[in-house]
Amino acid sequence: MTSATHFLQDIYRQRTEMPRAVEYLLGPGAGSLQRAESIMSAASTVFLTGLGASWNAALCAGSLFYQKGRPAYTQEAGELLHFTALPPGSVIIALSRTGRSIEIVRLLAKAAAADIPVVGITNSANSPLAHQAEVALVVPTPLDHAISVNAYSSLLIAAGALAGSLTTGFDSLAKSLVSAIEKAGQCFELWRNQLENSSWLDPYADYYFLARGSSVGTCHQARLMWEEAVKVPATSMSTSGFHHGPQEIVSEGMRFCLWIDQQLMREADLAVARDLSELGATVMLVGEGLPSDAADLVCQLPSSPPHWQFSIDMLPIQLAAERLSRLRGVDCDSFRICSYVVEDEYGLLPKKAEAPNAD
Repeated sequence: MTSATHFLQDIYRQRTEMPRAVEYLLGPGAGSLQRAESIMSAASTVFLTGLGASWNAALCAGSLFYQKGRPAYTQEAGELLHFTALPPGSVIIALSRTGRSIEIVRLLAKAAAADIPVVGITNSANSPLAHQAEVALVVPTPLDHAISVNAYSSLLIAAGALAGSLTTGFDSLAKSLVSAIEKAGQCFELWRNQLENSSWLDPYADYYFLARGSSVGTCHQARLMWEEAVKVPATSMSTSGFHHGPQEIVSEGMRFCLWIDQQLMREADLAVARDLSELGATVMLVGEGLPSDAADLVCQLPSSPPHWQFSIDMLPIQLAAERLSRLRGVDCDSFRICSYVVEDEYGLLPKKAEAPNAD
């Protein structure tokens, strides 16, 4: 893989880093996980937040809270910072790979002023989030070259572990989770071969990503990878949301990727895939135990713990994004506009911006 992009190298590195994240949560991070659980158990309101890829990881974990009857408000950090009053008795679970994003730093100050504890989940020990959080889960995953890949997968595992610790416990599923990760890692070459021999990847097509449950976070992460790596717009939403108007855009040649849940709404969503094909779209499916002829491209996932498909179902679409960037002839390893860490809320371009005059 010496000639591979950094993006592809980071994708493959997950085969090592994801099991290491589980090992950390069972070993050195177990005490922090237990303290975070105690704080959440005593809280009347739980906010789950992040930005960018970290926000998408938070959405995956948020679904676990709801499925286990422990609802958590999922709100992006900028919205939580500027548009939300924090009620007494709350706790904030903040995900950030670097722990230095401007909204996260300011949210720490807002929480401190309101006497609200923050549980930080980050990859960076030397960061404001790690230092100022009441409890910090610092997953020791080396940061990615550019696009959040290992950071994303390690943060979503940690956030999922935190949700699981409040119910059945993370320890009880860790072994089967690692097994699913290892089996998924063995599928990389198969998935790459499928992508290379499929017509689903088209440099000039429009792309839609649809999912339900915890995989909604995955489909939003897919959209972000299309924008960061492929440098083209894409759309992501829940499959149910797609039923209520947006299907009017379906036309010949469009590309759709649907994530099929392990248990819920499977036949309904397979019917959506069939109808999209009938309308002229080219369809990719990702999930467990899918009929091989259910779409133009079917990426089978190994079995994972119940409700934990999100831990591995982003892997095929990561490989797809990397390949499409090469088909389009764009550099997936660099950002044209975006900073690696966004530390200013003003504007987009890398220049010093003046805050508006308060007068």
